Amino acid sequence: MDSFPKILFKNFLKRSSLCRLKFSCTFDFMHPGKLSIKNFTYHLPEEKIALFPSAQRDESKLLIFRQHLIQQNIFKNIPDFIQGGSRLFFNNTSVVPARLHFEIPGGKEIEIFCLGPLRQFENHMELAFHQKNKVKWKCLIGGAKKWKHEPLKKTIFFEGYPISLTAEKIEKKEDHVVIQFSWENDQYSFDEMLKIFGEIPLPPYIKRALSKSDEERYQTTYAAIKGSVAAPTAGLHFTQNVFDRLTIKNIEKSFLTLHVGAGTFLPVKTETMQDHDMHSEVFEVKIAVLDTLMQLEGKVIAVGTTTLRVLESLYWMGLKVKANPSISVSDLATGQWEPYEKQGEEMNTNASLNALKNWMQANKMDTLYGSTKIIIAPGYSFRVVNALITNFHQPGSTLLLLVAAFIGEKWRMVYDYALKNDFRFLSYGDSCLLYSNTYKDE
Repeated sequence: MDSFPKILFKNFLKRSSLCRLKFSCTFDFMHPGKLSIKNFTYHLPEEKIALFPSAQRDESKLLIFRQHLIQQNIFKNIPDFIQGGSRLFFNNTSVVPARLHFEIPGGKEIEIFCLGPLRQFENHMELAFHQKNKVKWKCLIGGAKKWKHEPLKKTIFFEGYPISLTAEKIEKKEDHVVIQFSWENDQYSFDEMLKIFGEIPLPPYIKRALSKSDEERYQTTYAAIKGSVAAPTAGLHFTQNVFDRLTIKNIEKSFLTLHVGAGTFLPVKTETMQDHDMHSEVFEVKIAVLDTLMQLEGKVIAVGTTTLRVLESLYWMGLKVKANPSISVSDLATGQWEPYEKQGEEMNTNASLNALKNWMQANKMDTLYGSTKIIIAPGYSFRVVNALITNFHQPGSTLLLLVAAFIGEKWRMVYDYALKNDFRFLSYGDSCLLYSNTYKDE
């Protein structure tokens, strides 16, 4: 049975293996919409995809790229490659057990993949998960044609008592289905029902059965805010030992939240980027994060592409606020091509962040609940982030475009080195620390 997100990846490895290119790509400036995705792929053998995490989180390999040079080490030693006075920014989202299985008459299985709450709850994720008795949720359906209209019901024994969950189709949208989940026992919230009935949604390229250890290992050690259907995998390598060593070296940390959506799995299916619709993701940022960013002077290190997307989006939001101090939160959302359409309107990074901070204070906000569709691709000029910790990404993906934007055409050299030196790829794979030329040495 094909199920989401496997539906999206049925032909992924086949397509990527046909797109092997010579390392001859150059990034002369152009609007990223004109970029051809076939210039941002590579051959990824299946055996390079990590099916399991390393035995210890911080024992994974680490590739360091700085000033056009590559070094190799172990992740637990990452503090040795970061200067004191730098600050790491983490995405503290938590992965929810978003995959549910139901059975229809005849014994056939239906998979329901819970994407997220309806719009009125997008900025109130905790409230959405705390609903009781019934809830409406945006979902994707695996085996949808087999499910007609009848409600689906599943009953299991939990702590010695039967408990049931019912799923009913309410409305079909262009890119999702609205499902109403209901249960009679108001002792349990929807969050608790997902824990009882759901499974952690491993990425589709991890072709194996879910194991008990995935509940821990497909979650960062600092996960705190429920809402993601995929892990911010750059953070999976961090342990308390690593945090302690960072502290000793005067390398501090800050947290924000971006709820990783299923769109992170979407391959680019169009020939050029202008026809690709970037997914939107919601985030939360405390006003203190803005204060911290304005004090760092070129030593901002994003842990993961999700964190980087939020930090860069803050700059463009500040630009909007400066132009329109009475702007609403909904109009503050960063559009897909917005950074490339504001040529000539830019301002100093700190001035933009300060404008956003002042706007939050004027609106009595301690936390900014925003959303972003920003697509970061070659041609993008980074305003906030100076270094990036990330894993190795899929061929032909928007995440690989982001890496290419960050370190230029040297991305091919980095990925070629990783392939030749037995680095492990994708979510459970190894890590890299990438420095841009904006990082300020002491």
